[in-house]
Amino acid sequence: MWKRSLAVAASFVGIVVGAGFASGMEALQYFVAYGTNGFYGVILASVTMLFAATAFMTFGSYFLAREHNEVFYNVASKPAAFIMDWSAVACMFSVGFVMFAGAGSNLQQSFGWPIWVGAVAMLALMLIVGRFDVDKVSSVIGWATPLLVVFVLIGSIYSFTQVDVNWNEVGDYAQQEVARADGTPFWWLGALNHTGLNALCGVSMALVMAGDEFDTKSTRYGGILGGAIYAVMLALLVASLLIQVESVNGADMPLLAVIDNVDPVLGFIMTWVIFLMVFNTCLGMFYALAKRLTSKHPERFYPTYAIACVVGFGLSFAGFQPLVNSLYPILGYLGLFVMAVMTVTYLRHRDELKDEGERRADAVEAGDGQEVEDLAAESNLEEDEFKDAVQEEVESSEDDNKRRSLNDLL
Repeated sequence: MWKRSLAVAASFVGIVVGAGFASGMEALQYFVAYGTNGFYGVILASVTMLFAATAFMTFGSYFLAREHNEVFYNVASKPAAFIMDWSAVACMFSVGFVMFAGAGSNLQQSFGWPIWVGAVAMLALMLIVGRFDVDKVSSVIGWATPLLVVFVLIGSIYSFTQVDVNWNEVGDYAQQEVARADGTPFWWLGALNHTGLNALCGVSMALVMAGDEFDTKSTRYGGILGGAIYAVMLALLVASLLIQVESVNGADMPLLAVIDNVDPVLGFIMTWVIFLMVFNTCLGMFYALAKRLTSKHPERFYPTYAIACVVGFGLSFAGFQPLVNSLYPILGYLGLFVMAVMTVTYLRHRDELKDEGERRADAVEAGDGQEVEDLAAESNLEEDEFKDAVQEEVESSEDDNKRRSLNDLL
């Protein structure tokens, strides 16, 4: 069970720790801008994300969701679900076109190239890759997330060990000089808004990913563990940026500036890690958006995808920092609504969700027979869907046992 939970946790972290996290701009505006009070924000954001992650992953598995509306319309009223659905759609497009701006800013900061160079390169990649199997492409570049974790650790270790810091001085400087996201005058509001933004960006993918997992219990633990890992990474990132705030403030990519301070070679590598993270986020947003908009007409997918990319490319020239500063808070408040609905529903029905998890575990252990029939009749799933899922779990478990036996012999 714990092996599966760890895999779920890693996948969740890969979803929510995207390009915004990699740039460091979100952490700067939502946490560092409040000085040392930003650490209280980190604690608040960590707790709320942990609850949201647990709710998202559990509901995705509970309904075996194939797309987010299968969950939204089951956990909320129709008006609320409608708002949740279109909030997710708005987030996909908005974050997608901000990524074009981020690609341009990233290469400009590292190499001094005009912003349009990175944006055009990103557009070309998006239009080409949209013709291929996006899932395979994303899995190939998925190694960028573990690399990001490594660089956050490098930046943290360097900041903690090599930089002399006066917490009062850096805290005062941050509060006076670092721009906060629009509409977030207080540290607690910035923390909640940031969590809402990340939750809204990740909810669709998290629900569908968890929908592939029949084991609700393992998925729930995976959500808890994923939220905890996210919390640790956020704390390290905020601490690193605050310690070096005087040297990184004003940079479009503050984390890149931190790594450049460590070593220019590492900074060069970090540039392309960020570019890959930006590409992965941009691809995921526009791909999911086009899939959602063409759900009833799949033959229109690529034209819709291409048009969305071109429009997003045009809008991106407003600039990365201004877009993050003004657009993200709106998405953050929409995300808080989605989080609140999902989390409250989860807490109200946690006993039912727990019972279903035990029911599924008992069915997999039984394998087949009358006990599975009885358990299927009690499940929230259709009986045939329940029994098919149990059979798949049993076969998967048998395959794992065979592989372990072979390894023991070798």
